[in-house]
Amino acid sequence: MLSNVSLPGLRVFETVARRGSFKAAAAELNLSASAVSHAITNLERAMGVALFEREARPVRLTVSGEVFMRHVAAAFDELRRGLEVVAAQQGRQVLRLHSAPSFASTWLSPRLPRFLAGHPGIEVRLSASTDYCRFDTDDFDADIVYGPVRAAGVEAIPVAEETVTPLCAPALAARIATPADLAAVNLILSDNKQVRWPHWFEANGLRIAAQHSIRFDRSSLALAAAADGLGVALESTLLAERDLAAGRLVAPLAGRSADLTYVGHHLVFPRETRHRRVVRSFIEWLHSEVSGRPGD
Repeated sequence: MLSNVSLPGLRVFETVARRGSFKAAAAELNLSASAVSHAITNLERAMGVALFEREARPVRLTVSGEVFMRHVAAAFDELRRGLEVVAAQQGRQVLRLHSAPSFASTWLSPRLPRFLAGHPGIEVRLSASTDYCRFDTDDFDADIVYGPVRAAGVEAIPVAEETVTPLCAPALAARIATPADLAAVNLILSDNKQVRWPHWFEANGLRIAAQHSIRFDRSSLALAAAADGLGVALESTLLAERDLAAGRLVAPLAGRSADLTYVGHHLVFPRETRHRRVVRSFIEWLHSEVSGRPGD
């Protein structure tokens, strides 16, 4: 039987079982949903047992599937530890990092070359999604989380205080001299933001029925749309740093309105991993970057 079972098939099984969804597993593995379903069908056929109750939502393991998952999860844990041991023996350590997508694309990824240059013995593996990573599966060492920290048994370090202000392309900024001028332009909405237009209007003593001509589910898309002249985005200047520095975006009401500040992102990691060299090095580097002292 073992000769008929492939390692990729086992990986698909473990991911579906862990995520409780064929669709979520497909996204994590960068496969199509049909490829995931086909892999599970082949595995079940090779083993001669049903592993999932497909009618359930989320997908549930059968009794046989639960028994098998315990062994598969343990096997992958052993394999992962073996890979890390070998990597360490080669003089390199691995930092397995998860991040909120917009923070990863707009702020973190452009700065990672500096981290790698300062820590040549560390390899970074970065994943980004809106899901919170589960440290109990030992897939990640740390997570940069947007929003409330929900995990138990973790430390959460604020990344930085962020300033939220209207941002747009320079050509559109010429039409915005006061906060009230926002009533005459398209306002871009970020669906998952904690600080939204009604909060900003209230802070500036305005009652404006915002007309959202376009909505996005993440800040990076809202910032790109604003830079392309599609409207005004209410976004964090931390995430917009590169666009602001390059002049693709400007803050038309800087100094003429009340901006909002909040801590949107936290670096989260299991308490027992704080003293691992790779985690400690990343914490120190992140602090130096957000405080404006790269390389400290």
